[in-house]
Amino acid sequence: MTTPPDAAIPAPPAMATAGVTIGHLALQGLARRRDRPAFVQDGRAWSRAAIADAILSMARALRTLGLRPGEGVSALVANRPEAFVLRTAAQLVGCRYTALNLMAGPEDLAHILQDAEIRLLAHDPDQAGRAHAAAEAAGCPLVLSLGGGEGRRRDLLEAAAHESADPFPPLAREFDLGQLSFTGGTTGRPKGVMLPHRSLVQCAMMMLAEYDWPAAPRMLLATPMSHAAGSMVVPTLLKGGTVHVLSRFEPERFIEAVERDGANCAFGVPTMIRALLAAPGLGRARMRSMETFIYGASPIAPATLLEAMERIGPCFMQLYGQTEAPNTICCLRRADHDPARPDLLSSCGLPMAGVSVRLLDEAGNDVPEGEPGELCVQGRLVMDGYWKRPAETAEALRGGWLHTGDVARRDADGYLHIVDRRKDMIISGGFNVYPREVEDALATHPEVAASAVIGVPDAHWGEAVAAFVVPRAGCAPSPEALAEHVAARKGKVQAPKRVVFVDALPTTPVGKVDKKALRAPHWGEGRQVG
Repeated sequence: MTTPPDAAIPAPPAMATAGVTIGHLALQGLARRRDRPAFVQDGRAWSRAAIADAILSMARALRTLGLRPGEGVSALVANRPEAFVLRTAAQLVGCRYTALNLMAGPEDLAHILQDAEIRLLAHDPDQAGRAHAAAEAAGCPLVLSLGGGEGRRRDLLEAAAHESADPFPPLAREFDLGQLSFTGGTTGRPKGVMLPHRSLVQCAMMMLAEYDWPAAPRMLLATPMSHAAGSMVVPTLLKGGTVHVLSRFEPERFIEAVERDGANCAFGVPTMIRALLAAPGLGRARMRSMETFIYGASPIAPATLLEAMERIGPCFMQLYGQTEAPNTICCLRRADHDPARPDLLSSCGLPMAGVSVRLLDEAGNDVPEGEPGELCVQGRLVMDGYWKRPAETAEALRGGWLHTGDVARRDADGYLHIVDRRKDMIISGGFNVYPREVEDALATHPEVAASAVIGVPDAHWGEAVAAFVVPRAGCAPSPEALAEHVAARKGKVQAPKRVVFVDALPTTPVGKVDKKALRAPHWGEGRQVG
């Protein structure tokens, strides 16, 4: 394929203070320790040179397709190295990248594509039907398979194979949007979080500075690289390490991968830790290579951590962040996972170098030590705002600080402890679930009169989605039917795992549904996982 003149990679103007982008960092990582593979999956290794060439030729393919700086590229793909290639290529040519959750329902897929103004959607071959349906509903003009397609016009990997892999300067600048990540809200549809390159670079640099990395990381990723796991790739490459990829998490496959590949670090969510502890094949000898298991994204019981430290090893390190300030607000390091200090196991750690953290009351004043306040963050890590939502941006960034919605207290040693969330968001198995969306889906069922959705403690999921449902008169829907109804519209993650039928929902004096009353029997005074 001949690159037309208008698709040629232009040379950016010389700017000594322009700063680096996440594409810069990726290519720098791939240029280090070229004797080590960049990725390993299913017995196949991708060399660093092969991945770098794939990124550069993919970038040119995007230009040939007509993609320009500032336009949106999205992907509906499973865990595999090609997803990293596409994301980095898009960011190199100045596009903003939006990953999609394979478990998302059709309505959310179409909404995100439309709201983000996605110009190109790439998909796994087995996701062709869903991808084309969502793109058609959203008006997304370019839909290509990421492998397995028929010819260059339908297969993005095939198109890239006909392009040059010669180096070129990245087109993006540090204040350009590198990523538009969608997160839900307590009301309405998922909203886009605008992350410029400065945020993505800051996240990577803070991870390099503060995380407990092995000297030569062999990072095992089994959770979607479309989420927090994806941010582990560039730091691993910069440390001269290799990323070992599992297409999905299964406890025995995970244990086998650690044992076979000598994986010495991993990223996961508490649900994974609980599943590993329940696996018949778990043995400390099989996990002996594991030096650092990084976990985060949802609550975990201290008792579970103690058991994991005993049966897997003293390898655990916690991260705390959110989409609006990814992965690096606080860190509870391996040394802090001390059985002699059980109080620390309920902490999210110390604020990381590179951010300022304050705990504020409702009036915006700092709270005294030990008192709860909203955790607020400032620094280069913080998002630019919400995509096309100026009012919500102003609210979240009021006073020049990101208001996380999490309530925390600070102990005498400076460690932060999350005690509640101001919003109703549920974190189930590491994924965000927003009650209003589940309630809206339940409201479309002909046998449901009203519902209220909360998160309740769950030994496996951290929090389980629980729906309190008032049936319509004369109706008796089954819990299974309601869960299937929500799954068909919103995806399996949002489907309630518990359904409780009630005659009426409790209300406050002003007539609002009293979710505090619904939570009380499950959470008591606090919101910690027991």
